Amino acid sequence: MGKVLIFGHKNPDTDTICSAIAYAALKNKLGVEAEAVRLGNVSAETQFALDTFGAAAPRLVEAVASEAKQVILVDHNERQQSASDIDQVQVIEVIDHHRIANFETSAPLYYRAEPVGCTATILKKLYKENGVEIEKNVAGLMLSAIISDSLLFKSPTCTQEDIDAARELAEIAGVDADTYGLDMLKSGANLLDKSIDELVSLDAKEFSMGAAKVEIAQVNAVDVNDVLARQGELEDKLNGIIAAKGLDLFLFVVTDILNNDSVGVALGKSAAVVEQAYGVKLDGNKATLKGVVSRKSQIVPVLTDTFNKQ
Repeated sequence: MGKVLIFGHKNPDTDTICSAIAYAALKNKLGVEAEAVRLGNVSAETQFALDTFGAAAPRLVEAVASEAKQVILVDHNERQQSASDIDQVQVIEVIDHHRIANFETSAPLYYRAEPVGCTATILKKLYKENGVEIEKNVAGLMLSAIISDSLLFKSPTCTQEDIDAARELAEIAGVDADTYGLDMLKSGANLLDKSIDELVSLDAKEFSMGAAKVEIAQVNAVDVNDVLARQGELEDKLNGIIAAKGLDLFLFVVTDILNNDSVGVALGKSAAVVEQAYGVKLDGNKATLKGVVSRKSQIVPVLTDTFNKQ
């Protein structure tokens, strides 16, 4: 078979990085030569998790076809979110918890997608199904992934399965999930020292919505004004990306991790779709999105439905 590369989406978040590491560890124990790699920079939140549990960040790659013939995708499936040369390799597995879009293969594969809050929750089942013990540091990374994706169990995408998995993983890792989780989230929510380029690329994903091309970036903050105070500079950057990529909409979402609301900055010729989708009025290209914290369940499907009605 040769070496298999395991990776998540571009602009990786904590679930993408930690799930790639955790699944590579499982695959190697099952006799598959697997390596976790990443398609972007490691965020401060993810680095906090890696440092806490003594793990190295996966190797950064820009393309995969020159290194492996077969790959496994975690935490994504959409082509535009994956490696630039994903069409030149065979995808043999997908472990994901998102919608399925822009994805097809020429050969059968193992596809595991479940409506849970985090890829790591599915991976915990795979460890159990294969009778493999989860090592302490890997458990800590998987816990970190669940905390990140669920905003410490507050996101509407969080299920009881995620909570139960997190509690078990915390016990294996030897940490208190709530105390550790808040420290981890705060480590990633300090945005004052981030450049605009860093803010925009921390966690950005492209989507096809009807005939529209949309990009949505999301950052977590303790104080949303840490970002909004630089809105003019932010808009210049977003407009440049819109022009370069031919986007119809760029929605930049700043999520308040303490109040569980978000502020969206919407630019592009289809910015009004955000107003229609949420019943808000953009004021200075921004609007408060009450109770919105999840891109996966509260932004992507809502915008997709609205674009489809255009």
